[in-house]
Amino acid sequence: MCEQTFKPEVDELMHTGHPVILPGEDPPVPGGYALVLVLPPRQRDEARTLLARAVMAAAPGGRVLACASNNEGARSVQADLERLAGPVEVMVKNKCRVFWSGPLQGAADPMLAQAWVRLDAPRRIAGGRYVSRPGLFAWDRIDPASALLGSLLPLDLAGHAADLGAGHGYLSVQLLERCPGIEALDVIDAERRALDLARVNLAPFQARIAIDFLWHDVMAGLARRYDVIVTNPPFHAQRGADRPDIGRRFLAAAAQALAGGGRLWLVANRHLPYEAELARGFAAVHTIAQAGGFKVIEAVKARRQASRAAVSR
Repeated sequence: MCEQTFKPEVDELMHTGHPVILPGEDPPVPGGYALVLVLPPRQRDEARTLLARAVMAAAPGGRVLACASNNEGARSVQADLERLAGPVEVMVKNKCRVFWSGPLQGAADPMLAQAWVRLDAPRRIAGGRYVSRPGLFAWDRIDPASALLGSLLPLDLAGHAADLGAGHGYLSVQLLERCPGIEALDVIDAERRALDLARVNLAPFQARIAIDFLWHDVMAGLARRYDVIVTNPPFHAQRGADRPDIGRRFLAAAAQALAGGGRLWLVANRHLPYEAELARGFAAVHTIAQAGGFKVIEAVKARRQASRAAVSR
């Protein structure tokens, strides 16, 4: 049984025949599991929550096994598991550390386990305006790149819009607050934990506009046609490795999904080489601003040419 919230990984697991559940869904083994495997993420509160849940999910006599790379704090993760489960055995190889508990009879420190289970709970940020949670991108603040883009969105954006890689919905909120001509909005993210929070943050707008929340991998393409797309595209893989190809694929998907004359507004780190991809997919590309190491770009899709066929009278 696999628990996963990142859509590309969910799709791959299901494609290879592994059953997948989301956090909070009732597990099919109510008595616990003989073995619980954990790949702790980089963010420590989220990692501690997963370790605590793993220990609590182990059946009597069951074990927990975890693995982390050395550059993601493997020793700290090992120490955290020891606090929850007692002494562990360790193997170090390929710049990674794998460690596993002995047979468990519950947590070695039940009170600590109960406290850590709540560490990644949703909480208010930005003066209470947004709900976020540990483990999301820039989870405890408004990302400065997104803030820059949000402040520059033109008031005349209109029609059916999409926010690609929306996270907890900050750019979607800015778009709807600034642009009264937006008639419908698709909020799209591959991380289910983020999308669930976007529903909360965008709830005040749902009485006046149609909002659809799509748990979807943008890199697989977009099925709908849009007049406006906004995005702060990711450029790191799940485990933190640089992946500028992800951002380029976001831009290609946006170009394919925009209607003629449609407008893409994006923000990116200044060093990321997106201009060539934009030139391939758009008729006009304008750098609107460069500040704080970021660039804001508007790209406009070519309009379909009217038929040149002569009309005889």
